[in-house]
Amino acid sequence: MTPLHGEVWLVDMGMVAKTRPAIVLMANGLTAPRSLVICIPITTQNRGSELEYPLGHLPFPDRESVANVPAIGALPSTRFEKRLGELPESNLKDIKRLVVKACAL
Repeated sequence: MTPLHGEVWLVDMGMVAKTRPAIVLMANGLTAPRSLVICIPITTQNRGSELEYPLGHLPFPDRESVANVPAIGALPSTRFEKRLGELPESNLKDIKRLVVKACAL
């Protein structure tokens, strides 16, 4: 299964025994030659940054969480282990606004 835009997946972030949920931002239907997927990790540690987006209590994960926008990155599609669900469109739009703000576009 291919990760799709707006979905939340459990992802192997490459750290020792560390998987975490991440929001897929990669547009659907692109043919990326390196099979990388752009994503934003979700964490339960809210540090109060203006670039963290509070997700509240979603069905995934089971605790209050934030989207850690400054940690945006790209990982190989093989590291996306399990689809957890889909982010509500309103949340996704707000997170995209924070990405633009962080990049000063």
